Amino acid sequence: MFGHTPELSASGSDNQEMTEKEQIRLWAQTWKQAGPELEKIRLREVRDEDNLLSLRLLEPAFNHAARTQPPDDSPGMVEMQRHFAKLRR
Repeated sequence: MFGHTPELSASGSDNQEMTEKEQIRLWAQTWKQAGPELEKIRLREVRDEDNLLSLRLLEPAFNHAARTQPPDDSPGMVEMQRHFAKLRR
């Protein structure tokens, strides 16, 4: 699918015979070759996603979280300052 890897074919070696540097280079090359195809898949999945269905499916979980974890009365800035104060100790 992603093409021929001449490094393996020409030398007849496999991953056990490769140095760590060679394995990393091959790994990076493989992902570089796979990148455009993976991006096409990602774009197709984003385009084909039914956002309304996703929201309907997530609604019960959101409602449950809102019921069981009501928002804190303190502003976020106050909470952040509490955490900073603990770090100074």
